[in-house]
Formats: sequence, C-alpha cells, structure tokens
Amino acid sequence: MTDRRYSEEEVAKILEAATEVREAGDRSLPSGDASGDGVTLAELQDIGREVGIPEESIELAASRLDAPVPAGSDVRFLGRRIGVGRTVYLDRRLSDREWDLLVVDLRETFNARGKIRQEGSFRQWSNGRLQALLEPTDSGERLRLKTVKSGARTSIVMGATILTLGAVALAQTLVGSGGLTVRGASGFLMLLVGAFFGSRWFRLPRWAATRTRQMEDVSDRLVAALSAADQADEGGEG
Repeated sequence: MTDRRYSEEEVAKILEAATEVREAGDRSLPSGDASGDGVTLAELQDIGREVGIPEESIELAASRLDAPVPAGSDVRFLGRRIGVGRTVYLDRRLSDREWDLLVVDLRETFNARGKIRQEGSFRQWSNGRLQALLEPTDSGERLRLKTVKSGARTSIVMGATILTLGAVALAQTLVGSGGLTVRGASGFLMLLVGAFFGSRWFRLPRWAATRTRQMEDVSDRLVAALSAADQADEGGEG
C-alpha cells in the first residue's frame, strides 16, 4: 500500500494544528518535495522532531486532516453558522475514570458545570444547548460535540424585520413631510432597536470560531490521553 503523501499546503496545516510554535511553519520541506510528489507522514514526523514537535501530535493532526467532516455538524442561517459540531471516533471504549476526566476537561474548557446523564452504554454531558455525547460504535465509541447559538434565529429575524420597518417609516416621513415627525422618530427608534438585535449576526463568526476551536481542543486532548494510556499499558505488559 502506497504511503499517503501530503502537499506543501497540507504540511503547513498539519504543522499549524500540531503545535503553537510559529517557527515550525518556516521549516523548509525535504528536497523530495521539489518533485511535486509531496511528503509522507514519516518524513513529516522527521521535520517535527527537529523542531520539537512530538510524533504523536503530527500523527493526530494528519488524521484530522484526512477525517471526513461529519454531515450536519454545522447549522447555518442567512449565511452565518449558528451551530457547530465535531465528531471523533475512538477505537475503544472509555473507562469510567477516562469519562470523568473528559467531563472535567469539558467543564474547564467551556466554563460550565453542566449535567451528566447515562442510559445504558450512552453517556452525555450537557449545558443548555451545548452537548457532549459518548455513543457506542462497532469498533469502540464516538464522541459528538455540538451546540447551537441560543436565540440566534429569533434575534436575526427580529433585527432584520425591525430594521426594515424602521427604514420604511423614516423614509416615508422624510419624503412626505420634509421633516421629522412622531412617526419618523418612531422609525428612527426602530432602526436602533433593530440594529441591537441584528448585531448578533455580525458576532456569530467569532462565536462559531471559538466554539469550534474549543471542541477541537477537547477532542484532541482526549485522543492524545487515550493514546498515551494505551502506550503505557503496552509498556507495562512488556
């Protein structure tokens, strides 16, 4: 089986995801990349090793690059993401202690106590619309992280409606009487109220980016912790 080869752009993405060290992005690629064939995972790990990036971090970042985006993970409304999600597949089940540590990480990351619920092999941590669902699969478990911005649709629709009505009322007043009447003042006030509600539309990208990064951090820490635990068990057996 031919080793997967990564392009220069993919290498940059993997290094960025694998470490916060900025100088890693300035590393030149191996000479073999000049042919256009790309870089293998082993070669990429060699680059990372030279700048202090663990092999496990490189492998994890590369797997994220190749992982398919779960269908329906993002919810959009009028061109904005009002819901985000991330799914990570695990090759084994979490122990009770590992689940407890995951809950601790969720609470610290999202600064929320949340509620824990378990039904058979299904486990859940939730805080309002923010949910972490641990579900069984044929080969292990999957962790689904998802959330939807509370009241986003209502605020955006209300803002757009009030802005439109206010603009119409103000325009009719100015055109009809040439001055600012009570109706015109009401229209101006409606514009301000509409702008207040509609401003959430402009803040949504930052909210979505923050939640996405938090979900990626939680899932990456979980995968790294499980990998370290499995390696420790193998070392103990040896």
